[in-house]
Amino acid sequence: MVSQNTLSNALTGINNAESAGKLTHTIAPASNEIEAVLDVLTDRGYIAGYESVDDGKAGQFVVELKGSINECGPIEPRYSTGYDGFERWEKQYLPARDFGALIVTTSRGIMSHYEAREERVGGQLIGYVY
Repeated sequence: MVSQNTLSNALTGINNAESAGKLTHTIAPASNEIEAVLDVLTDRGYIAGYESVDDGKAGQFVVELKGSINECGPIEPRYSTGYDGFERWEKQYLPARDFGALIVTTSRGIMSHYEAREERVGGQLIGYVY
């Protein structure tokens, strides 16, 4: 069976592994988009880190979980917003103000909505975590 949205599968897998109390989770196939999202999760302190594994096919990521994610998931469809419009989406996807992060793809790469607001750049919402 062909995966339609690998980012959605990765975030859902991380959420399920966290809920089950696992210490690691393997994401396959690997992609640059998933790697950038894992960088954001690492920078914000939600995961301990990740390792890229070359399996001779599409690659894998082995994610070290910390147990600090309450919920994470994809945002579908990918809504476009300006840097001044993040507050509306925070109210919809996050439980409280300044609690959690929206993951945004911008012209300057994938980053959290806090970084996008600082750099005054908008983009498309691709995920959330808290």
